Amino acid sequence: MRTRHNSELMADFKVFASHRREWLQEHAGQFVVVHKGEVAGFYDDYATGLHAGITTFGVKSRFLVQQVYEDLVPAT
Repeated sequence: MRTRHNSELMADFKVFASHRREWLQEHAGQFVVVHKGEVAGFYDDYATGLHAGITTFGVKSRFLVQQVYEDLVPAT
């Protein structure tokens, strides 16, 4: 069961990773909620995105809440 949930979250993260640059155009700094490979919405802060995910999918459901950000530059 844990493996299935991990693979679902990895699939959601892959959706995020593949669209991140595209989303930067209109959603930079916002938080995206992804569930089962589908975007559920964009929110201005983590708490609002988390609340929306729980309200929509349930407290026992797995979903990704991830900030849309630019590439991080490593410190030198």
